[in-house]
Amino acid sequence: MFRKLRWVQVSAFLLCFFMLTENASAIRIKELANVNGVRANQLIGFGLVIGLANTGDRATNVFFSIQTMVNMLQKLGVTVPEDRVNQLQFKNAATVMVTAELPPFAHQGDRIDVTVSSLGDSSSLQGGTLLMTPLKGPDSVTYAVAQGPVSIGGFAVQGQGQGVQANHLNVGRIAGGGMVERELPNTFHTKENIILSLKQTDFTTGDRIAKKINSVLKDEFATNLDGRTIHIKVPQFYKNNVAEFVTQIEVLDVQPDSVAKVIIDERTGTVVMGDNVKISRVAVAHGNLFVQVTEEPVVSQPDPLSEGKTVILPRTRIAVGEDEDRLIVVPEGIDLGQVVNGLNAIGVTPRDLISILQAIKAAGSLHADLDVI
Repeated sequence: MFRKLRWVQVSAFLLCFFMLTENASAIRIKELANVNGVRANQLIGFGLVIGLANTGDRATNVFFSIQTMVNMLQKLGVTVPEDRVNQLQFKNAATVMVTAELPPFAHQGDRIDVTVSSLGDSSSLQGGTLLMTPLKGPDSVTYAVAQGPVSIGGFAVQGQGQGVQANHLNVGRIAGGGMVERELPNTFHTKENIILSLKQTDFTTGDRIAKKINSVLKDEFATNLDGRTIHIKVPQFYKNNVAEFVTQIEVLDVQPDSVAKVIIDERTGTVVMGDNVKISRVAVAHGNLFVQVTEEPVVSQPDPLSEGKTVILPRTRIAVGEDEDRLIVVPEGIDLGQVVNGLNAIGVTPRDLISILQAIKAAGSLHADLDVI
């Protein structure tokens, strides 16, 4: 009874939530689409982290760690004899891969965050400092340089008997540890056309966005090319000031359309249904068969002076029963709220709802995509 009541309360909350969001379903174009060409770029580099407390790479396993250290020392004017290279041990240094994202329209001197990940067999990057590392793009051109102390957000303490570790110790971040050294070519302000790319392909949403833009601009400037691309011609008034034009466009409110979909997570019993879910006329029965098995051991005492032994005899009680069947006829064409109310009327739980929805889909009465994750 408690589970049923709790499920009814959760369902009522979801219904109120959807009813409240239905009136405020208009969303800005900024959240629905991206401006083509305005994106970040991936950067990567190979570097060294020093200052570790004997948790660095071991030379016997990671040979390129020694090679990297020798190359760095030679660039700094320190000569390492060739016959001594194999004898070097740098337990306080580790080879790492450094990754970052170059934001759109980044300028020289801008700071970016970088992620440092151990490449060798270092046990921890705690307390380490990343040495100056060039960060390159896919074209092998250096766009930024990273350097600074690594923050791993955790710790490791080891004693003779046991140790304690919090979080992952082989990956860290340097907030603002990268500095942009090279800018990407920027001709955005001179564009004559803007391309909007929808984050989710939908012909109806694309058409609504195009019509909204045209209604605001009082002319046919926007065209829905396909289910994901919207072509917008920049008005003459915004020539050489495309950024201002995009600002006016991205704050417009549009009500997006969505595909009827039901998402089911069988591991947690979670069911999420979209607002456009419809079902045809169908009858649903919900009955529970239960089998109860209980063990009641019985102690058997022997008669006096019988030289017998006290024993424990098993006693098993089995009870089989079935709850009263409840049959409900769900009418045709009902929406999300009516579906939930109808299923609540037969006392389903979230996990029961999963089985019912799968059966309705198999019967061809659920007109929505059913995704099981």
